[in-house]
Amino acid sequence: MSEPRQGTVKCVVWDLDNTLWDGVLLEDEQVTPRPQAVEVIKELDRRGVLHSIASRNDHDLAMRRLRELGLHEYFLYPQISWNAKSESMRAVAGSLNIGLDALAFVDDQDFELEEVRFAVPEVLGVRAEDVGEMLGRPEFTPRFVTDESRLRRGMYRSAIDREATEREFTGTDEEFLATLDMVFTIAPAEEDDLKRAEELTVRTNQLNSTGVTYSYTELDHYRTSPDHLLLVAGLTDRFGSYGKIGLALVETAGPVWRLKLLLMSCRVLSRGVGNVLLSHILRLARDNGAALEAEIADTGRNRMMFVTYRFAGFAEVGREGSVAIMRADAAPAADPPPYLRLVTPQAVSARGGRR
Repeated sequence: MSEPRQGTVKCVVWDLDNTLWDGVLLEDEQVTPRPQAVEVIKELDRRGVLHSIASRNDHDLAMRRLRELGLHEYFLYPQISWNAKSESMRAVAGSLNIGLDALAFVDDQDFELEEVRFAVPEVLGVRAEDVGEMLGRPEFTPRFVTDESRLRRGMYRSAIDREATEREFTGTDEEFLATLDMVFTIAPAEEDDLKRAEELTVRTNQLNSTGVTYSYTELDHYRTSPDHLLLVAGLTDRFGSYGKIGLALVETAGPVWRLKLLLMSCRVLSRGVGNVLLSHILRLARDNGAALEAEIADTGRNRMMFVTYRFAGFAEVGREGSVAIMRADAAPAADPPPYLRLVTPQAVSARGGRR
C-alpha cells in the first residue's frame, strides 16, 4: 500500500501575452503562438492534463484570435478579464471541481506569479521562459496515459454542454437528472481497467474514503485475490460517457466484509452515484450473509465521504490509528434513484462472499 502522492497537476492555466503567444494582443491583433508552448499544450493534453487561461485582456478579441489559431478547443473555462490572476485560479478550480493544488500557472510577469503565490500558494507557478522544461517534470508526467486521459478534455467539454442545458432547464434537480438517461455500471475490474484504477486513486481527493493510493501491481493482486473484490464503476448519459469514475476495494474473507477503499471522480459529485455504489456493496455483503464495515480517514479534503457513509446508515464503531471503522448494522441498502439505471453484470454477485 502506497502513501498518498502529492503534486500531480490536473490543469495548467496559461497567460496569453508574451506567454502563449509573442507580443501583446491589444497592440497587434495578429500575434503568433510560441511553438514550444503549443507543443507543450498538445502533449499535456494527450497525457490527460487540462488547460485553461488567466489573462488580463479583451475577452472577445482574445477568444477570436484563439479560434483563428485553432487553439480555443484546448482551453476550458478561460478567465479573460481584468481581474486578479488569483481570482482566475479560484474560478478555474471551482469550475473544474478540483483543488487549487492541482493547478499550475504559467506567466511571463514576476508580479503576476508573485500575486498568485501570495493569494493562492497551493498553485504551482511556472515562468514562461521555463515552459520547455514542463514535459520532463514529474508534476506533469502521469505514470500511465490511459484512454481516459486522452478523452478527458472531451469529457469536460460534454460537461460544459450539460451545465448549459441545466442552467436553461426549468424544474427541480431531480427532474433535470431524469432527462439525462443516465446509466451507471458496476463490474469487477478487468486487467484493462487497472491503469485507470491506479490513476483514479492518484487523482481523486475529495471523494476518496482514505486518501491512500494503490499501484497497478497492488490492484492487480487484489483483482485476482480470492479474498478481495475490486469493483470499477462507469457512467454514461445522453451527452456521452463520463468514463470510469468509481472504484471500490472490498476485503471479503470472513463473516464481516471490510470496504478498504471507496472513491468517486469529482466530475460526478452532483449525480449522487457514490451512494449507489456504496448501497450496491452493502447489498452484495448481505446477499452473501456478511456484515459490512468500512474504513475512512480524514484527509482534510474528503468530508463528503463522511457524509456519504452517514447518509447510507453507517456509524463509527471503532478506530485503527487515524482510520475510523464504520458499520451499517441495520441500515437498508437503498435502491438506485429513479433517474438512474443501474447495470451490474451477474459476475459481480457471483464473486465475493465467504470462502
